[in-house]
Parts: sequence; C-alpha cells; structure tokens
Amino acid sequence: MDLTHLLITLILIFVGAKAFGELANRVGQPTVLGELVAGVILGVGCLKLIDPHANVIILLADIGVIILLFEIGLATDIRELLEVGWHSLGVAVVGVILPFVGGFVFAVAFGYTNLVAIFLGAALTATSVGITVRVLADLGKLKTKEAKIILAAAVADDIVALIILAVVRDLGLRGDVSPLKIIQITALAVVFFIAAIVVGNIFAKRLVKIIEKMRTSGTLIVGSITFAFLWSLGAEVVGLAAIVGSFAAGLALGRTRKFEVIATELKPVAFIFTPIFFVKIGADVDVRYFNPFNEANHAVLIVAGSLFVIAMLGKVLSGFAVFDKRINSTAVGVGMAPRGEVGLIFAEVGRRAGIVTGDLFAAIVVVMALTTFLAPPLLKLSMVRRPRGMSLLTWFFEPARKRVSRMIWGR
Repeated sequence: MDLTHLLITLILIFVGAKAFGELANRVGQPTVLGELVAGVILGVGCLKLIDPHANVIILLADIGVIILLFEIGLATDIRELLEVGWHSLGVAVVGVILPFVGGFVFAVAFGYTNLVAIFLGAALTATSVGITVRVLADLGKLKTKEAKIILAAAVADDIVALIILAVVRDLGLRGDVSPLKIIQITALAVVFFIAAIVVGNIFAKRLVKIIEKMRTSGTLIVGSITFAFLWSLGAEVVGLAAIVGSFAAGLALGRTRKFEVIATELKPVAFIFTPIFFVKIGADVDVRYFNPFNEANHAVLIVAGSLFVIAMLGKVLSGFAVFDKRINSTAVGVGMAPRGEVGLIFAEVGRRAGIVTGDLFAAIVVVMALTTFLAPPLLKLSMVRRPRGMSLLTWFFEPARKRVSRMIWGR
C-alpha cells in the first residue's frame, strides 16, 4: 500500500467512523456499533473500499487496541472491586464460568476442535466496562448499589478474560491443548500480569516524578504512552498478547497522582487510533455469510444464534449470584451482558492466531455486536420504572424516537 492509498483509506475510516458513530449515538446506541457498521459497509462484505488485510492497517489497528486497553486500565480502580465485596465476586465468577462452559459445550457438540471450543467459551466471558458505564450514566444510576456491583464485576471479568485470551492465543499459535501446557501458560499469564502491575506501580510513580521536573511540553503523555508500549512489548516477549501489558500499564499509571491529566491528554490519541481498530473489525466481516436464502449459510446462522443465546443467558443468570433481595439481580445480570470492545478484541486475536475461520469469525462479531446493541435498552427496562399509563412500546422507544425527530426535523 503506497502513501496515496493509505491516505484515502484513513480518510474513509475516519469519516465513516464518525458519521456512523454519530448516527448510532443519536438513536441511543453505543458509538462502537456505528464504527462496526461503517467497517462492514466499507469492507470486504459490501463496498470493498477498505482492505482490512493490508499490513499497515493491521499495525495501526494494533496500536489502536493497545491504546484502548491502556485507556481502560487507566480508568479502572481495583479498589472498587473491594467496595461491594462478595456480591461482585460472585457475579464475576458466575459470569465467567457459565458463558465459558456454555460456549465450550456447544462448540464440542457442533463438531469443532477442542482449541476452537476453548476459544469460543473464552470469547463469551468478557464484559464491556465502557458501554455499561455509559448506559448507567445516561440513566442516572451510577451511584446505585447495582451499578457498583456491575462495574466491579465487569472489571474482574475483563481481567480474567485478558488472562484467558493470553492463554488461548498462545495455544492457538503453538497448536497444543494439553492440560500441562494450559497450566503452564495460565501460570505465566497470571505471574506476568501480577508482576507487571507491582513493578509497574514502582516505575510509574518514579516516571511521573521525573516528568514533573521536565519543561518540554507533551512529555507526560509521550512518557505514558511509551510506558504502555514498553509493557506491551514485555507481554509480547514472554508470549502473551500485547494488550495484557498495556492494560497492566494503565492500571499502574492509574494509581499515580497524574492519572487524570494522563487520561485527559490520552483522549485525542484514542480518538485517532481506536476507531481504526473497530472499523477494521467490521471491514473483516463478510455479510454474505448471513444471507438466509443461501443454504450454505444456515450453519453459520445457527452458530451465531446459539452463541448469542449462550452469551446473554450466561451473563443475565450471573446477576442471581447476588443473594440480597434489596438488589435488582436482573439489572445486574443485564448490565454484565454487553461484550463490546473486549469481545471484539477476542474475535480479532482468534482470527489472527488461525483459531477461527471467516464464517465463524463473522458469527462471533455479530454476537458481540448484538449483545452490545441489546444490553442498553434491556438495562433501561430492568432499572427504570415505566410511567403509569404509558404503553411498554412507547416508553421503550420514546428516547430513540425523540433523537431521530431532532436529527431529521431539528425538534
């Protein structure tokens, strides 16, 4: 790909991501869904204007996902996990076990290999912290006990999911699924993750002290991103996914006194790079797999539908691990349902490691998108009371109707 082609591709990615992201936002859906749709339209399945397999796009998308996980780690406070104690722990554990077992059993029953079965189970374990936070904030429910449990459990799920991802990725690259190898890789992932956070805390505080003495503008954000890249490189060197290192770097810098400044200065960088990742994911999806009139696609549709049911049920049922009648268990479970960015990262890593093929990759991406799409309205349904006398359909779709009306008519 030459410079001219690259510039055209980046223009299409940025314009498409912002246009469809804005459209999704205006109808009450997460921006990431719009970015995915932009990729689907511009990619291999429709207009073929973006080549998601071009090496430079792959590398830029890799930078985008490293920045994304660094940003999530930076915004994550591990102490929140302790505030709601056993409630969030129970939800997190059940929210990992049920989807993993369900995905694994389904894959084995459907004739997939053990490696693919492990990957499918693992891909269903993640929870999107960012999407859940956005929905709870829009509903004005961030201060409720249900919200604290959801957020703490979601953070725990994502940490576990990243460790599982590191294990599955290595298994895919090595082609070995022996119990001993799984134990070895899991131990390596856990040790690295803990060491990265502990050592990262020491280095992060010293890094901030050094930067505070420097006068050159932009040193803080450049130093922080370099720190994230260094930890990502460390993860790659020991055979883990780079995002494990960037997430650990974010957790470490998130405990320094400059974390708010870093988070603020990181935003413009994330605005540039992270949409490249999501548009690339969408561009990899061939929508022809979902033509129900093509008999060859029926198996893919069955897989996507089955995984979607497993993904939703596994998380919704996790809410009932809260044994407290004063807490809305249904709302907690629904709040754990969106997979969003972490689930999409799973799909991409699995494709690159050769674990999932084109049709299965497309099915996984659709499952992630559907859980992300349905979770916001379902969370509202479970947490907000409907005004007396208003029909369910009117109450449910009124916010989206108003947004569309303002978008078209200006009122």
